[in-house]
Amino acid sequence: MPAVTALDFLAASAPAALLPSRIQMAFTLAYHIILVPLGVAFPLLTVVMEGIGLRRNDPVALRLARRWSVVMAVQFAVGAVTGTILSFEFGILWPRMMGRFGDVFGIGFGIEGWAFFLEAIFIGIYLYGWKRLPPKVHYRLGWVLPPAGVLGAFGVIMNTPAGFQLGPDGRPINVDVIGAIFTPALGYEFWHLIVALYMTAGFMVASVYAVGWLRGRRDRYHRLGFTVPFTIGAVLAPIQWVIGDIATRAVFEGQPAKFAAMEVTWKTQSHNPEWVGGVMRADGTVVLGVPIPSLDSLLAGFSPSTVVKGLASFNPSDRPSIVDANFVHLAFDVMVGLGSIAILLTLWYAVAWVRYRDLPRSNWFFRGAALAGVGSYIAIEAGWITTEVGRQPWIVYNLMRVNDAVNPVDPVYIWIMFGTLLVVYAVIAFFFVSLLLRLSARWRIDDEGRRGDVDLAPEEAAPYGPRPA
Repeated sequence: MPAVTALDFLAASAPAALLPSRIQMAFTLAYHIILVPLGVAFPLLTVVMEGIGLRRNDPVALRLARRWSVVMAVQFAVGAVTGTILSFEFGILWPRMMGRFGDVFGIGFGIEGWAFFLEAIFIGIYLYGWKRLPPKVHYRLGWVLPPAGVLGAFGVIMNTPAGFQLGPDGRPINVDVIGAIFTPALGYEFWHLIVALYMTAGFMVASVYAVGWLRGRRDRYHRLGFTVPFTIGAVLAPIQWVIGDIATRAVFEGQPAKFAAMEVTWKTQSHNPEWVGGVMRADGTVVLGVPIPSLDSLLAGFSPSTVVKGLASFNPSDRPSIVDANFVHLAFDVMVGLGSIAILLTLWYAVAWVRYRDLPRSNWFFRGAALAGVGSYIAIEAGWITTEVGRQPWIVYNLMRVNDAVNPVDPVYIWIMFGTLLVVYAVIAFFFVSLLLRLSARWRIDDEGRRGDVDLAPEEAAPYGPRPA
């Protein structure tokens, strides 16, 4: 019998458009999530840095805040494009879901829309106000941006839908707005995501200055540019560990099939081992991993005798496939592993600060910090895979399967659309990275006093207002 590949498995007994729709959605979500941490958390980093500058009358901190505000605006514009594409994709790729659950799902979109416009307005005020508003007024107006960014990530209904009843035709009726927003998953999923976004932004921004530090640029500019965002990420790392533990236990109780996939558990049993690594085979056995006896049961229910449901106890049509389970398990391990490394970096940073009241003196620390930004992004992508793939085969948990939600069109159209998006997103990435590199080059020239005939950097004067004659 020939081997069955993952793509063959996904394509078998499924609507023809399902595979390209899932691939396209996965790609655009993975791309968009790259921009989300900076979109949500960069405003806080910028305003905090401005506050340091004003309180200490520190021109270096103010210079960092002004430059960060430019990057914040650029990434907001790019994120608006990719986010808009995503919103259209929900209707194009999954019209049956939106047609049935739009009254509920649209609430989150509405909140996100209000947050988007609020953030867009105040980013404009913040940028134009550097030279036009009194410093304290400008600083206070900047504090509108962090909650607006957080509000844009609000709304979780697909994993634990609530706040409505199903009518005779299967459509939601008697929608309770508060209940639809504050679903059972909101308490852990929302805060797990928000803390992850702030951690990722903090470590990512700090990693830029860690690279400069390793290259010998150990002035106050790089010290401050590293210390503020890294401290925010470091403070949140142990908090995220606790939230992640609570979230995993909530999945164990509320989404047992997803939990079984995360832990590659095939048979229902107590004293369930925790597998580090490993791949589940078709017969339910796990290979290429290291089992830690009884640890999974202990973590799930605080007792080795806690019974963990296995994938075999669920109807095959109601649980993740073996392929999905392996994706989920490996993604979960990557997320937890990288989070653990972040904890170690945090401990190193804290010990150095307690002992020396200074940054760690080892270059190995800064090498780790330089990689922490990329590592955080990998962790957040892995967490997204754990959440979304682990919910399979449901697009709305226990209410609608992915197969039933997909657009029943010729898959050729989906492949063409996906190919077009690849080109569009490549162009967006090219111009986004090119612009950031040009800004960095201009700032380096300015810092080294080599401005000469080079045009003024865009954040000087207004910024973005009329240039001086």
